Amino acid sequence: MVATPPPDETTARSAARPRRPAPPPAGGTGRSDQPSSAFLEMLELFYFAYRDFVADPDAILARIGFGRAHHRVLHFVDRNPGLSVAELLDILKITKQSLARVLKELIETGHIESRTGSTDRRQRLLYAIDKGRALARSLSLPQIGRIAAAFQALGPDGAARARDFLRLMINADERPRVSRYTNRPAAPPPLPRDPA
Repeated sequence: MVATPPPDETTARSAARPRRPAPPPAGGTGRSDQPSSAFLEMLELFYFAYRDFVADPDAILARIGFGRAHHRVLHFVDRNPGLSVAELLDILKITKQSLARVLKELIETGHIESRTGSTDRRQRLLYAIDKGRALARSLSLPQIGRIAAAFQALGPDGAARARDFLRLMINADERPRVSRYTNRPAAPPPLPRDPA
């Protein structure tokens, strides 16, 4: 009997929703079991690009005992001050249990603050505070540098084409939701602390 590994936090929620299979790739064989070498190369380039894209932040995170889950949470909370826990779960597609541990650590270490919603007292709104904002910036700077260098190498049309490609890689039914969290200016400073 072959044991199946448990799903990781990034697949737990998305696995619950069935997805339509993608059509056979253009220029491929038309048989899903025999993809063309061009598509296999693209798949492998994704793996290597992601490996290098996360390497610098991973090193920073390792020094403070955090991991990629902390990075993802901190990034979206920093970019979306007042983000609700429900919205964050929807962005990350992880379980409440997976988020709870990471969020607790980020709150206890003074990177994120949780506030009660003003209109709905059951709602928890998340804010990156000074320490969290500084960490978010230090994690994103090497990644932004890598993206900027790639855009420059691609030439004047490169950035727009790369954005189009990445958007098209997102499930079509998720694109409108994703667009709410992308293509915005840098996050404004967080609201002043509540006088408690």
